[in-house]
Amino acid sequence: MAELTDKDAPIGVLDAPFDSALSERYLVYAMSTITARSLPDVRDGLKPVHRRLLWAMRLLKLDPSQGYKKCARVVGDVIGKYHPHGDQSVYDAMVRLAQTFSLRYPLVDGQGNFGNIDGDNAAAYRYTEARLTQVAIDLMDGLDEDGANLRPTYNGEEQEPELFPGLFPNLLANGAAGIAVGMATSIPPHNAAELLDAAIALVDDRAADVLQFVKGPDFPTGGLVVDPAAVIAESYRTGRGSFRVRARWTVEREKGGGWQAVVSEIPFGVQKGKLIEQIASLINDKKLPILADVRDESDAEVRIVLEPRSRTVDAGVLMDGLFRLTDLEVRVPLNLNVLDKDRTPRVMSLAEALGAWVDHQFVVLERRTRHRLDKIADRIELLDGYLIAYLNLDRVIEIIRTEDEPKQVMIAEFGLTDRQAEAILNMRLRSLRRLEEFEIRKERDSLDKERAGLAALLESPTKQKTRMKRDLTKVRDRYGAETLLGARRTTIEEAAPAREIPLEAMIEREPITVILSRRGWIRALRGHNDLSAPDTMKFKEGDGPAFAFHAQTTDKLLMAAENGRFYTLAADKLPGGRGFGEPVRAMVDLDGSVGVIALVKASGQDRLLLAASDGRGFIVQVADTIAETRKGKTVMTPRTGALLKVVRPVGKDDDYVAAIGDNRKMLVFPIAELVEMSRGQGLQLQRFRDGGLSDAKTFVFAQGLSWPMGGGTGRMRSEPDLSAWRAARGAAGRMPPTGFPRDNRFG
Repeated sequence: MAELTDKDAPIGVLDAPFDSALSERYLVYAMSTITARSLPDVRDGLKPVHRRLLWAMRLLKLDPSQGYKKCARVVGDVIGKYHPHGDQSVYDAMVRLAQTFSLRYPLVDGQGNFGNIDGDNAAAYRYTEARLTQVAIDLMDGLDEDGANLRPTYNGEEQEPELFPGLFPNLLANGAAGIAVGMATSIPPHNAAELLDAAIALVDDRAADVLQFVKGPDFPTGGLVVDPAAVIAESYRTGRGSFRVRARWTVEREKGGGWQAVVSEIPFGVQKGKLIEQIASLINDKKLPILADVRDESDAEVRIVLEPRSRTVDAGVLMDGLFRLTDLEVRVPLNLNVLDKDRTPRVMSLAEALGAWVDHQFVVLERRTRHRLDKIADRIELLDGYLIAYLNLDRVIEIIRTEDEPKQVMIAEFGLTDRQAEAILNMRLRSLRRLEEFEIRKERDSLDKERAGLAALLESPTKQKTRMKRDLTKVRDRYGAETLLGARRTTIEEAAPAREIPLEAMIEREPITVILSRRGWIRALRGHNDLSAPDTMKFKEGDGPAFAFHAQTTDKLLMAAENGRFYTLAADKLPGGRGFGEPVRAMVDLDGSVGVIALVKASGQDRLLLAASDGRGFIVQVADTIAETRKGKTVMTPRTGALLKVVRPVGKDDDYVAAIGDNRKMLVFPIAELVEMSRGQGLQLQRFRDGGLSDAKTFVFAQGLSWPMGGGTGRMRSEPDLSAWRAARGAAGRMPPTGFPRDNRFG
């Protein structure tokens, strides 16, 4: 079968590589998405759908002074004449333009249910009504004066503006957000008065520092921007960054010393309903134990009440926890990616974006001036014709009554233009009475004066700047800080990042008595109980106390096992004091054959002395012994046949170590000779000919050693001079002082 050639290919079929054809078509689609859907124009800050919505409402005469019309009517006009897309997407865009919590300066005045800050959807467009706001009127000002080009709509039956020429800085005032193909934009809203002040400064000096006027975003929902000024300035300089936005809150005091935190403003873009769910989830999951309850008492204003677990909870700590764990603090991105005057997408700095808008306003000023000059020329032409008719009124009437072609006769006899002759012929008889020479000349002189002023304006850049500043000032007064709409809502107030909440702050601090029995039953009694009282120290038959001490619910407890593993217990999670407690082995993964040799508080001390039964030991930082899981953490690795024997806190001033063996020989050596490490076997504390280590502790050499005397009397005995037992680490030692306990324990 013969191969097909290009000549044999069907008409209309292009033979091309699939990858290049696909890439070319995808590029066309991508550019269409970027320029005609997702990115706003730097000159008016609108996307095509928003521009077409406002244009359709303008043609429907939905001015602020007029009545409302159904949104269904507006959506129908938009999708039928200008924007052939889905009705729901167009209506969603219209709803956002009307939401006071979405737009800093709403462009649509809605009547009916347009959604709320809780995240509820708007009602269907057959139920809602809308009209334009004054902001939208300002944004479209100049369309009747050739301020912008008109282009045919998608079907060629109508016309629509390419952009809006008004003096309202909509791009930065209302912000924008969109995702295109391969790029996106995210511009937060700003205060219009600040933007106009900066624009006025740029008219005189294009190198002016706009950050002297624009301090930061101004969100419709208020809140606080807590970034440092340098970070904000850098974001504006590059056009990329983010702003850390927090909710506004206050503390309300109650009778009796209690208090509650009240959130009155939430961050921009956060749905209040979901925020309440977030906070409630923290309470249910006990991820923020210091928070007891959350209530939504909002009406027209936001009011979220946060109730602490106790009046002793620090309000700042509570809010820091909520800032870290919920959307009470969010980051609002800045990506100033817009279409410039050539419809090219690029990221601009704040100064560049505002400067591009100012340049556009000068173009609009020139267009509107030339349009007015053309209107004046047309009017003067007619006035000159009217003046000729007035001065020759009888002859004009005679020509009209007697001539078959009066227009041509008047043109030939009086030197009129075609428009002048047509205007004279179209005059009503009642107008002849008003055609007085004085009035005609007065209007003409006025127009001549205006034309001269406009011509001078076009020729003088200085006059254009003066006119521009005057017009900008007029708009700025409408949106000034003293007005309800223009007053700044978001506070720029630097604050440190939310703190990591310590365990102590998450738990209500209460005194407890911790008791661990010899068989491994643990419990925590409320309060600091008497450790010698029978009610406190009661155990099962055949059991007895192993460790008992006073602590706080905010403490972490370190439990050391014979195999050298350390386990961490939270004091607030210990079983209550009723009964005999619960097995500690149910709280950690500890084998029943391994004994517990120590239970100490982790708080209030920095280092521990560890020693094994073979006499080897070292000093470890408490922080290195804390385990994060039930499996514990291996800290000491005793040699084969040896077990962890000693775990004692090291005092801050301790400078010597005392060790005593099963052979009843004691040794004292400087603590500096002992190594500090986080894991291992350590060094030999004392050498034994037979037996092993019985006990060890650190102490202050100048104060000597003290130990309890027998018989339960509570009396102590001391040995101030230990020079006779002082030797190098690893020595054998000598018999202890007279009266030292027979169990070879330092107490």
